[in-house]
Amino acid sequence: MSITEVDKNAAVVVEHEIRIEAPIDRVWALHTDVNGWTGWQTDVDTAYAEGPLQAGATFHWTTAGLSIASTVYAIDAPHRILWGGPAQGITGIHEWTFTADGDATIVRTAESWDGNPVRADTENLRQALDASIASWLELLRKTAENNAR
Repeated sequence: MSITEVDKNAAVVVEHEIRIEAPIDRVWALHTDVNGWTGWQTDVDTAYAEGPLQAGATFHWTTAGLSIASTVYAIDAPHRILWGGPAQGITGIHEWTFTADGDATIVRTAESWDGNPVRADTENLRQALDASIASWLELLRKTAENNAR
């Protein structure tokens, strides 16, 4: 089964968008440099990719006590990346899109979570995911804009 988008029928689906005052190539490079995440993404404890992100590649990271192995399902640099995988009974699928807007970049993201732990505590996990994505986007914005100066 090939995964081409978030699971719109999952127990939890969260979407966000942010405008970042930095060029798309800078935002994309920052976001897809998994080994550099811990330098700016304070919610990520560890992050490691063996090579460049490409379809089929897996990278490993830890956040909020979860140890996650994410597989890249699709990538179209510098416009879209789709990754996901299981973590402690939760199946997550996360899509990021990047659109140039003059000298700025619009970043849109959607993530779906499903599985027994999610169905058992849907509202709390929806709130946790929502806060996590909002934080990720704000940290990405801050870091990309600071690097743009």
